[in-house]
Amino acid sequence: MPVVVSVAKLITDFITPEKISLAIRVVLILVIGIPIVRLIRAITKKIVKDRLSPQSEQLVIRTVYYIAVLILLVTLLNEFGFHLSAILGAAGIFGVAIGFASQTSFSNIISGIFLISEKPFKVGDVVQVSSNIGTIESIDLLSIKLKTSDNRFIRVPNETMIKTEVINITRYPIRRADVNITVSYSDDLQKVRDVLLDIVKNEPQALTDPAPLFLVDKFADSGINILFGVWSKREDLFDLKTSLMIAIKERFKQENIEIPFPHILIANAEDIKC
Repeated sequence: MPVVVSVAKLITDFITPEKISLAIRVVLILVIGIPIVRLIRAITKKIVKDRLSPQSEQLVIRTVYYIAVLILLVTLLNEFGFHLSAILGAAGIFGVAIGFASQTSFSNIISGIFLISEKPFKVGDVVQVSSNIGTIESIDLLSIKLKTSDNRFIRVPNETMIKTEVINITRYPIRRADVNITVSYSDDLQKVRDVLLDIVKNEPQALTDPAPLFLVDKFADSGINILFGVWSKREDLFDLKTSLMIAIKERFKQENIEIPFPHILIANAEDIKC
């Protein structure tokens, strides 16, 4: 009997009117606050839609969302007795340690602001960062998210994007497909040029304006190096380059234009065998 009384007393002491009132207030704050936060995010998204660049839209929406979540969190902490002045005081105590720990994050945020203001790329562009090539899926406060052509996810810190050379592959509507060709010294370069230009006439994806580039690049050890460039719409670039290389090989075979092997390397190999 005493055990039952003590348990009942413990429950009575724990479940007080003040605590019941606190629990009700917390539940009400969550029930009302979470939908309000989502509503604020949706309204912000609707307001900035088509008025800013995609990356600026993302930044504004997420900033407003984080501020709303912070207000909700402070309201909850206030119900539990953690007043804002006490929180700021604690922040002052740990400010130095947090400052050292957040140097990288702060640098990434500043870099992100520079990227958004400079606009070297936007969401949907294909960029190359170091050896990585991917489509930009989002530009956030701390990093850029890329999706590669083989479905890999790459996160690049904003600071790295500022410090590293970034190539925007899809910035312009047209691109040039460059094909490096080596022909024999015995071949007629004018004939080679005429054959290459004739190949372009049969490529529907090739543009006539700008005109194709035919450049005698170098007298190499095994032959004459030629750079042949053909312009196309950026979305047709890879298909055009593949089609050009297949057509060049077949046409050179028909016209008896030789694509030489590296004779000096072969000669060196023979010397090694001896």
